[in-house]
Amino acid sequence: MNRDTRRIYNPVQKDYVTFLKTAAETNGEYTLVEVELAPEGGVGLHYHKTYSERFDCLEGELKVQLGKGTHVLAAGASATAAPNVNHRFYNTSGKPCRFRVELRPASRGFEESLQIGYGLARDGEARPNGFPKDRLALAWLFEISESNLPGWMSIFEAILRRQARRARARGIDKSLKDKYVKF
Repeated sequence: MNRDTRRIYNPVQKDYVTFLKTAAETNGEYTLVEVELAPEGGVGLHYHKTYSERFDCLEGELKVQLGKGTHVLAAGASATAAPNVNHRFYNTSGKPCRFRVELRPASRGFEESLQIGYGLARDGEARPNGFPKDRLALAWLFEISESNLPGWMSIFEAILRRQARRARARGIDKSLKDKYVKF
């Protein structure tokens, strides 16, 4: 498959993600994506229970918080968030940065959540923070990406899990996959 057909854009966050290797292509061993992160872009603090994320900076400067420490990555540097480690990444450099993220083992849910979340943003169905406007869609995407909230924010997880069940019961999961998941 052509690299351009696997490149998605989020007009709200002004980020690109290119899927280099998917779970299907690696027999579940890993997922590999390349991200072009806009200035002031990034994601909030979270963690995953079932996979690690390795960040390899290719160009520019990327900040990766692991636990309470922050690593400033320049081209050639990397940092890994092991399972159950709170982490986030962000760009405060004022210039775009480019980096790769490798998930081990692979996560099909992560791959689908990016395609759907970016698709919703393209269709004007995302808030200014990039989250889907539909709370059921947001909860379901949160669940399939296997994201977890740290500390006191974890009290919202039970609510999100209930909302994700409602999304599945209403067929929102199927309709979003049918519309946005292309590979």
